[in-house]
Amino acid sequence: MSNNPVTTHKLLSVPPHLKPFCVEQTYEKYTPIDHAVWRYVLRQNCAFLAEKGYGSYQDGLRVTGMSTESVPNIEEMNVELSKMGWGAVAIDGFIPPVAFFDFQAHRLLPIAGDIRTLDHIAYTPAPDIIHESAGHAPMLHDPGYAEFLQFFGEIGAKALASKEDHDLYEAIRLLSIVKEDPRATAEQVQAAEDKLAQAEAAVTESSEAGDISKLYWWTVEYGLIGSVQDPKIYGAGLLSSMGESRALYRPHVQKVPFSLEACSTKDYNITEPQPQLYVCENFEQLTEAVKAFAKTMAYQVGGTASLKKAVRSDNLATAVYSSGLQVSGTFTHLEYDGAGEAVYLKTTGPTMLSVDNKMLDGHDLEYHGEGFGSPIGRVQGFATPLEDFSDAQLDEAGLKVGAHAELVFASGVQVAGEVKYVQREAGKIVLIGFDNCTVTHGDTVLFQAEWGTFDMAVGAAITSVYAGAADRAAWAASTFSKSALNTKRHDVTAEEQKLYDLYQTIRDLRESQAADSEVRDVTASVLSDLDQSYPNDWLLRVEILELLAPKALAPEREAQIAAHLEQLAATGAGLQELIENGVQLAR
Repeated sequence: MSNNPVTTHKLLSVPPHLKPFCVEQTYEKYTPIDHAVWRYVLRQNCAFLAEKGYGSYQDGLRVTGMSTESVPNIEEMNVELSKMGWGAVAIDGFIPPVAFFDFQAHRLLPIAGDIRTLDHIAYTPAPDIIHESAGHAPMLHDPGYAEFLQFFGEIGAKALASKEDHDLYEAIRLLSIVKEDPRATAEQVQAAEDKLAQAEAAVTESSEAGDISKLYWWTVEYGLIGSVQDPKIYGAGLLSSMGESRALYRPHVQKVPFSLEACSTKDYNITEPQPQLYVCENFEQLTEAVKAFAKTMAYQVGGTASLKKAVRSDNLATAVYSSGLQVSGTFTHLEYDGAGEAVYLKTTGPTMLSVDNKMLDGHDLEYHGEGFGSPIGRVQGFATPLEDFSDAQLDEAGLKVGAHAELVFASGVQVAGEVKYVQREAGKIVLIGFDNCTVTHGDTVLFQAEWGTFDMAVGAAITSVYAGAADRAAWAASTFSKSALNTKRHDVTAEEQKLYDLYQTIRDLRESQAADSEVRDVTASVLSDLDQSYPNDWLLRVEILELLAPKALAPEREAQIAAHLEQLAATGAGLQELIENGVQLAR
């Protein structure tokens, strides 16, 4: 851990629109069992990944503020990561993917503060501090990986999702919360699994967010690097999952050369081990692949197809006119010409207008509280786009402030009203305001005079469309929708507290480097309580064995523990592997 004061390093600040997702870690909430779970997983991983991991896993832990002995303090991690130009923040479980990506785009690692239960020590579908910190953070000391992760965050934060994607996110979050709730009933788990299955079935069409989440899963989460014959682990899901990291070297798990098409289209299941994994050559290959994917996204393509994606998302998005004007809101309607091209866009609810990612004065969420609509395209009879009109061309088109004007677009959209203002930004006309205005397209009335001033966006085309607001700081807390589902917390029972105390006793004994006689006496007492009250607890018995075995302090007691652990191991294949690995490391 770092002893340097926080002020010696520049810590990254959390953008206002991401702060609602941040929570206090509350370090003292971690129980002695939590620390034992962390210690077991990290000790196992360090031993295994010394050979199978990419780079030095232990060095990665050290330079990012972690140790194998206890759950990391996220504030301390933040200080250590600042030396690499990154930071860390605590979050509550699954957050919307677009928000998760936006943290990474700002070089902030979002870390779920909860830790998996002992029952799910090998793998959990829920994001937890083992996965988020011990999985992602150690790789950040590799510059190629850090660059790849940040760029992935930048494009992921712009990816447009569908309404079905948002529903799927809520179902995944619900299942992850229920599965990690030790008091959830089998019926509650089944109901959450059924809801997830329904949400997955409802996703019948791919979206940018869906495709990019698949690409992220098969690379950042479950990626391998090197050669198919001898791949090394870099994916956080593998680095943090003892079960899957070991299983991947078995014959039934296919190792396939990385391809952008395969990784962006292959579905995955968060509740099951992966049947195949993709091996990249290096991080440069991944960065180039993500850049190629970005070229297909609405934020680089623009146009009608991209606007349709925004409407389908039924969520906050931004459309950028060729003038540079950015319209941020929930897009609900498009008006088309005979060729099927969008000639008018409309938002519903709070909308904001910006240029260069800064809100224009007077065009905030309150002013455009009920929505915004405007034409797209060129003015009929003029070769020059309206945004590039000179003052003389404005006069020629009759667009004089205070005068009545009738503007006809090549699309057939007609705007008739009194010119109130013409607004230029960075040399481009971005808005023209009209009073007593009527806007029509054929027989369709798009704006009526009694609705007030018609603030007409100016732009011959839509050049970019992306998720979220242009000025995310001005939009602040409403930029991304936060789930109403919260991780459950339970009061500790007397029986649980007694077991916690036993774990703490062994932890204190190990850290105090007690004399051999004290180790014999204390472990005997703890083991007696275990045998009497907690016959099924295997992890604390492994920790006791770890104290006794190296010096053969109590051979008979060691044999007693080993026999008990063998009985527990026989109750399940998964438990057998966990216990055998623990005993091997203890000895």
